Formats: sequence, C-alpha cells, structure tokens
Amino acid sequence: MKHENINQSSFGMIGLGTMGSNLLQNIADHGYSCSGYDNDPKKVDTVNKLGNDNIHAFSDIKDFVQNLKSPKIVMMLVPAGKIVDSVIAELLQVMDKGDIIIDGGNSHFTDTEKRFEDLEKKGYHFVGMGVSGGEEGARKGPSMMPGGDKKAYETIKPILEKIAAHVNGAPTVAYMGERSAGHFVKMVHNGIEYALMQLISETYEFMKSGLQMDDKEIHDVFKKWNEGRLKSYLIEITRDIFAYKKKGEDHLFFNDIKDEAKAKGTGKWTSQAAMDLAVPVPMIDIAVSMRDLSKYKELRTEASKLYPDATKSDLKDKTESIEKLEQAFYFSMVSAYAQGMHLLDQANVEFKYNLNLDVIAKIWRGGCIIRSEFLEDIYAAYKNNPKLAHLFLDDSIHKSLVKSIPGIRNVVSEAVLSGIAVPTYSVALSYFDNVRSEEMPANLIQAQRDFFGSHTYELKGKEGVFHTDWEDPNH
Repeated sequence: MKHENINQSSFGMIGLGTMGSNLLQNIADHGYSCSGYDNDPKKVDTVNKLGNDNIHAFSDIKDFVQNLKSPKIVMMLVPAGKIVDSVIAELLQVMDKGDIIIDGGNSHFTDTEKRFEDLEKKGYHFVGMGVSGGEEGARKGPSMMPGGDKKAYETIKPILEKIAAHVNGAPTVAYMGERSAGHFVKMVHNGIEYALMQLISETYEFMKSGLQMDDKEIHDVFKKWNEGRLKSYLIEITRDIFAYKKKGEDHLFFNDIKDEAKAKGTGKWTSQAAMDLAVPVPMIDIAVSMRDLSKYKELRTEASKLYPDATKSDLKDKTESIEKLEQAFYFSMVSAYAQGMHLLDQANVEFKYNLNLDVIAKIWRGGCIIRSEFLEDIYAAYKNNPKLAHLFLDDSIHKSLVKSIPGIRNVVSEAVLSGIAVPTYSVALSYFDNVRSEEMPANLIQAQRDFFGSHTYELKGKEGVFHTDWEDPNH
C-alpha cells in the first residue's frame, strides 16, 4: 500500500476520542497520511503510540494545520454546540481561504445552516456531515451523510468513498444536498433509530410479560428474526445482548441495568423539526416521550403500588403469537421508516435541499445504526418513483403491509387487554388508520375552533372561508 509523506498529510482530524481515533486509523489504512489534534495530551500520546506511520498527532493546533497539504481538509469530531464554534474560530486563525472544514459531529441543522453561510462569506468551504455506525463503524466503515459545499465534497469524495462501508460494491456515502442537508438527514436517521429501539423494547416486554417467555426463548426469536425480513443491525445486537453473560455469572448482564434510558437530544430535535414542518412522526415522538418517562423511576415505583397489575395475559399459543408479533413488528418498522422519509420529503420542499430519497436509503443500507434488509425495499421504492409521496403508496410495500395488518391489530389488542404498554405499536397502527382515512373527524375540530374562537372553516364543494355564530338562537 502506498504511504504518503507524513509532512504532507491529506486529512486532519480534530478530536481524538474513540470515534476520531478510529476514523483516522480507517483513513490511514487506506494509504492516506493523516494528522490529528486534541487539546488533551493523553489522547495525542495514545494516537502517536498506535505505531501507524500514516498518522501523526499534535497538541498544538498551528503545528497540526501546517502539517496538512493544501487545500487543507480538517474534520471536527467534537461535542455539538458552542465547542464547534470555538474550534472553528481557532481554525480560522491558522487556515487559509479555500480550505475545507468538516463538522462530523451531531450538530443541530440550524447551527450548521448559520455556520455554512458565515464560512462561505469568509471564503472557506464548509461541510456538515452526519456520521453513523458508532465506534466500530468509524474503524471498519461508517455511513456518512455530507451536505453543504458541493465543490468541497468533490475534493473529499475519494477519501470518504474508500473509508465508508460498502454494500453490493457501492460506498455508503453520497452528497446529501445544500447547506445543512447532511445534518438534517442524520437527525432524521437518529429519530428513526429512537423509534426502532423503543419498538424492540416493547417487543421484549410483550414476549416477557405477555407470552411469559424466558430470556433464552426471547433470544431465539430475535435470532430467527435476524435471519429473515427483519434482519437489521438493531435486531442483531439485541440478539447478542440476550446471550451476553459476565464471566463467572449465570444470568444475562442486561438484567442488571437500570430501566432509565438516556438520550443526547437528536430524537427530540427530530420531533421538534417535524412539528415545525407540520409533518406527523408519532412513532418518533412517543419514543422520545418514553425515554423521558423512564427517567421518572421514583414516580413509576410509587404509582406501581397504587395501581398494581390486575390483568392477566391469556396468550397460550406462543407459536401463533410470535408469528403475529413478527407481522406487527414488520408493520411498525415500515411505519417508522415511512414517517422519517416523509419528514425528509417535506423538509426538501421547505428548505430546498435537493435531497434524493433513493440515495439516502442507499447509503443507509450499510454502516449505520438503522441499516436493515428493509432499506433495500425503500431504495427500490424511491428509485422506481423519485416523486413517491409516501412509502405506504409503493406497490410492493403496500402488498407486504396489507398481509401484516392482522398481526398488528392482534398484538395491540392483546397487549391492551393484558395491561402491557406498547405505545409505538399503538401509534404505528393509529397513524396507518388515519393515513388510509379519506375523511378524518377533523371537521368537528374546525367547528369547535370556530365556536370558541371564531377561527373560521371551509366547506365541502364551496369556495371561501366561513364563520358561524353557533349560539345565535335565530340560526
């Protein structure tokens, strides 16, 4: 493999934590000389001790930048927020106009929008890039979602395509679109991730409390599912979690973990953006809410004493129930992706990103956390019809979804009757039933709004906006 001159690095990385270090090693493994910078001397020392001739780390930002060939390419992997702005300010003191700055962290897309405009005015190229795949993805091949300066992307494209994961020979990286498009796409990716994780946790609860299955039986179900149409990274790691025991212990380790889920905020951002764009993403919304509710352990413990579980599950036929659960999971999984893609479609209209939904589905097929067998179907759907308004309208997905309807209705009904909380399953079904409704009961809401607030309404088959004095005795 060709090794470049260490004094003329092709790529610079700021932030030498596990993600930054792994990504640098990935780049170096593909023959590129890299430079790294961190203000923590221990992290710098750790990277320099890797013994990789293609990597050299610095604790002085000026030395770091001087080691890069022009145009200089510097990627930041630092916590979102003010730290990103402070690092950019430092870089502008030592970089030249025409150089490329990449933000590879989980920045909010509105921050990326401002940074793009500011740096463009100052003569710098800025790329906001979502990176998914975790530590292992960074080392072996992530999925990357760069947006912003198209000219800059063309410069960094050869490196990114080499270090990305590959599916059927195609790299899981592509130009997403204008300005903050990359970080918006990554945000929606994370929102879908929240929904799928909550869905899997409810599936576990249904098997455990409803079907009275033990951990080994549950492991076997996830193992089987990962060999079929539900095959995905999240199902795969869930299967492995249900097999992991600490050395010398005879019980599954995850049972020792507190039932209080943490979050870094990207799911909430997805819900907020969807609200602003008036796009319903109820599965993502409820997943965020359930993580929030999990934190109120003391409240839940107190309430559990006041409202003990008085219902008993009557699900005796496990085989039939698991078949229906598989249908329900497929149905809900489709809905989670469909809601996320619908949000991307509407954001494209509002923000003029020039997104290509088939390209997004294509690069999500490998490397990222929400990679799954079903993404092949999503890719095919948008490839076949780039103007597809909603995944539910695709012919192939429609056929599979219809076959899964009995399963989702059964699981939601049985869960409710058994006192088992399945909020994502429930909203997946309610969302579907409303999407397929030619008429919703929203006419009553309009009448109520007009009654108490004179907010007016429109009438069927009649042009104009109207108001009624609902309390007029002479109507």
